Amino acid sequence: MEMMRELLHSDGFAVDLYRTYVWYQREAGERIARRYLTAVSRTLESLRLHPGQGRLRCFQSPLLREIRSWRVDAPFGAHLIFYRYSDDTLWAERLLHGSRDLQARLLEAPETDS
Repeated sequence: MEMMRELLHSDGFAVDLYRTYVWYQREAGERIARRYLTAVSRTLESLRLHPGQGRLRCFQSPLLREIRSWRVDAPFGAHLIFYRYSDDTLWAERLLHGSRDLQARLLEAPETDS
């Protein structure tokens, strides 16, 4: 039987998700924005079951040790979920577009203005 980890997320992850949802809503409409939320949710569920599937990142900062990333389900694969996990928890830390300076973005606080 597969172990179901508890899913927790940082405030930064919540801000990233909200800001991206609002962007899709404004630029592509409500239907696409909802598809984005569904894709993120499906990806998180997959990671809960198989957290080792994500790529272990090798950033220079010791604050980012043991952080992994995995692409959001298609067609939103340009977005990456950054997370850590233990035997009983999956901790979603950030949700970022993959073309960014990822180490710098992971170390800074998320912008809260919309």
